[in-house]
Amino acid sequence: MLRRKARRAPTDAGGADPLDAAQEDRVRAVLALGGVPHADLPDGVQQVRLKLLERAADGREAPRDVSAWAAVVASNLAMDWHRARRRQERLGERLQVLWREATDEDGAEKRATSLAVAEGLGALPDAQRQVVVLRFYADLPVRAIVDELGIPEGTVKSRLHTAVRLLRARLHEGEVV
Repeated sequence: MLRRKARRAPTDAGGADPLDAAQEDRVRAVLALGGVPHADLPDGVQQVRLKLLERAADGREAPRDVSAWAAVVASNLAMDWHRARRRQERLGERLQVLWREATDEDGAEKRATSLAVAEGLGALPDAQRQVVVLRFYADLPVRAIVDELGIPEGTVKSRLHTAVRLLRARLHEGEVV
């Protein structure tokens, strides 16, 4: 019985560290085994710690075995890290393809289109531009944008629709498309 109490996180956020040294070492090990670079391990430990504190702040009961719970959270963070890295790699590959296409024989026309799109993006309100960039340039799905910005899904969809409509009108207006 004493052992169980020693492994539980404090239910109040009264300044006590929710992860002891052994639990922190386990989180680091899970992240490292998951392929997270050494430089990112402290951030991963902090994210696990934060999730545990958020859980307590929401009034939810502490996990029965904090060490096992933290290992599962760390494993999920490692998977998220790999997904984000692959998303960045795909974005880089697409940008390289676009750059090669823009410098081909008909590159002048594509550069003009790119310039018109960039000007159109610059003319959009910040909130709409942010959603467009996350959706079409960072290739994030609507759900990920909702999570990233912390706004309702309907708001994201509305901003996307309005921004695309404005961009399309601007490109047709300038006879670019």
